[in-house]
Amino acid sequence: MAMRIDILTTFPEMFGVESPAALGLSIPARARSRGLIEWHATNLRAFADNKHRKTDDRPFGGGPGMVMMCQPVWDAVHAVEAMDPRPATRVLMTPQGVPLTQPLVEDLARRPRLLIIAGHYEGIDERVIEALSPMEVSLGDYVLSGGELAAMVLIDAVARLIPGALGDDESAGNDSFSAVGPGGERLLDCPHFTRPKDWMGRGVPEVLLSGDHAKVAAWRLEQMRARTRSRRPDLLGPTP
Repeated sequence: MAMRIDILTTFPEMFGVESPAALGLSIPARARSRGLIEWHATNLRAFADNKHRKTDDRPFGGGPGMVMMCQPVWDAVHAVEAMDPRPATRVLMTPQGVPLTQPLVEDLARRPRLLIIAGHYEGIDERVIEALSPMEVSLGDYVLSGGELAAMVLIDAVARLIPGALGDDESAGNDSFSAVGPGGERLLDCPHFTRPKDWMGRGVPEVLLSGDHAKVAAWRLEQMRARTRSRRPDLLGPTP
């Protein structure tokens, strides 16, 4: 059965599966066409209980911006969850959440169903967040205009880990931040090269031309460790 992802958003058109948007191309589109994953965008405005279908209002205490109201979010979550018997892991995309890392993506990719809440404006009324208790996830220490782009990033990262989504399932296991090597280290990927062998006077490491698979594997692992030490030493933990 395909993994199901629901997105609650005030801009459902951003997730149109037939549009040439982020999810309508490349690996997510391939995974969907193979029946490995499906996603459905639900308009939060459809659950607003006012005649103008407003989902936001001015913040108590004053200040700039608008805040998304409790009722549309609460009703939408429960209505959408009732569309499929599988339990949904609730995810709120917010800059205040835990960082989205490869281990977290791997965990989410094993879930049968995700329900992603894409906030907008100044944020969502804290009371409904507390009541729903979603997993709060952040792309990084910066702020986007809304959670829609963040939701797309999460869906793309999850889709490529579903078996059968890539041309070679081993490919994802060699990506940056994946567990590699005998110790299961999470390292940056190694440098890659392709034809021609000489480009503007720059050659290819001889070991990659040797045909010795063991030597190539050892070279790549050492390059991964060296690149990680240079660029992301925090991934290696404290130096003994």
